[in-house]
Amino acid sequence: MDTREVRMTNLFLQLGLPADAEAIAHFIVTNQLPEQVPLLEAPLWNESQRQFLREALESDGEWALVVDALSESLHEDAVKARTGL
Repeated sequence: MDTREVRMTNLFLQLGLPADAEAIAHFIVTNQLPEQVPLLEAPLWNESQRQFLREALESDGEWALVVDALSESLHEDAVKARTGL
């Protein structure tokens, strides 16, 4: 049984990215995506990262929730621009 806590920090570790709070915040701020670009099609990822994200979403488990949260964070500016919120 996998007992690792599923959270954004661990997602970034799985992706091979710096995983401290400052690094995660910087990644999100500097890699905002247009609303029409799906997370898996973003040019941010190498193929193994993209595969991990795809499998996480397809599993529809705890990892999927964290990947969805990352997607929302990376699209935040575009959504704000569209909605004015």
